[in-house]
Amino acid sequence: MNGLTLTPPIGRVKTVLLCAVLLLSLAGKGVAATYDYINISDPFHKRIPLAVPVPVSLSDDRETEQIAGSVADLLARSLEFTGYFTLIDRRAFLDAPGKQGITARDVNFKNWRDIGSELLITGGVRLEGRVLQLEFRLFDPFRQELVFGKRYTGEVADYRQMVHRFCDEMIYRLTGNFGVFNTKIAFVSETDSGKVLYVCDFDGNNLRRLTGGDNIVLSPSWSPDGRYLAYTSYRQDKPDIYIRSMATGAERLFAGYEGLNITPAWMPPDGSRIAATLSFEGDEEIYLLTDTGKIDKRLTRSWGVDVSPAFSPDGKKMAFVSGRAGSPQIYVMDLATGRTNRLTFEGRYNTQPSWSPKGDRIAYSGMSGGTSDVFVINADGSQLRQLTRDAGRNESPAWSPDGNMIVFSSTRRGDSGIYVMTASGADQRQVVNMPGNQSLPAWSPVLEP
Repeated sequence: MNGLTLTPPIGRVKTVLLCAVLLLSLAGKGVAATYDYINISDPFHKRIPLAVPVPVSLSDDRETEQIAGSVADLLARSLEFTGYFTLIDRRAFLDAPGKQGITARDVNFKNWRDIGSELLITGGVRLEGRVLQLEFRLFDPFRQELVFGKRYTGEVADYRQMVHRFCDEMIYRLTGNFGVFNTKIAFVSETDSGKVLYVCDFDGNNLRRLTGGDNIVLSPSWSPDGRYLAYTSYRQDKPDIYIRSMATGAERLFAGYEGLNITPAWMPPDGSRIAATLSFEGDEEIYLLTDTGKIDKRLTRSWGVDVSPAFSPDGKKMAFVSGRAGSPQIYVMDLATGRTNRLTFEGRYNTQPSWSPKGDRIAYSGMSGGTSDVFVINADGSQLRQLTRDAGRNESPAWSPDGNMIVFSSTRRGDSGIYVMTASGADQRQVVNMPGNQSLPAWSPVLEP
């Protein structure tokens, strides 16, 4: 492996996965030189043609070949999910399936250039007993260069985590930001007896139910470190705010003041405080609470209802919904000065703001043509764009932590379901397929492995 440097293990999947990193500095330019592949500041960036052949089976048995096929399919689906790539059909490949080279000296770069591949992932799969080793290399066929390579070792059941570790590293190498592969989506699902809280992986896999079904749960909100979920629950026959530990499942009552306790939102960057709408003084206003649930300060003061706080990434500003102008509109407050400006002026019903991770844009749900659609507007009120249209009711947008995607709910197929799209509104597709209505999605930050 000429030019490759082996570094110590850098992470674990469960308790058994060891990750060995093989890096190549591109002609002395350093890793940052790979960032020019994808312009993440351009929501209409060109998709990169990507070839993902089936990894070479390095163990001579049928099970290894089957695992190699599953790894290739998962790798292709996961990378296509991001919207950064166009996957080249394997039927167009000029090299025999599973027989192409893994290292640069064995790769026929011309064959990949001839089918238009601008990036190529080669791989190898080795199975010894129940220990699985996956090896990946990302190449630029036009430069005939290795961008980077990695090798993972773990149990067979861990192959999904291994593949997603590579995907995350690949996106980081190409954009400078980690992707969504180690994130989760929380959402509410309606049952016959109530509304319950679920969580799943970024792509809808690994569904897990978090709460019982004999009450109503609403408005899940992730802590900045992803270790906790805050949400509103009617378990005591009135809306109170609870916090759940994702590690232990332990729940505690956070805010149970008289009246309404709704729409919690963690304040970045450290999540030491939570904003929520309370009505113990008679009017629905937004308050800032300490980590123990005590009231720190009242943030809004108006005759209209104030709900749905959403903080800028630096925690210095807060978007929220207010009826102070006669209809629900989105406002932005400077928390240092208290100065508040109206953000939305088009449409008479604009709600559910979500601040982008970069702090430059706010997504929200607005009425358009008699139904709800998802819109994005710059944080200064400029460049309003409608992302969904003519596809049922579209609500509750929430950004992925890399700012490249938005999750939302939609009734385009009848019942309300959970969908994702790119930040430009492209590639709208359903990620959760289960009975009933699902709504109010919340995308987690990147989680610890």
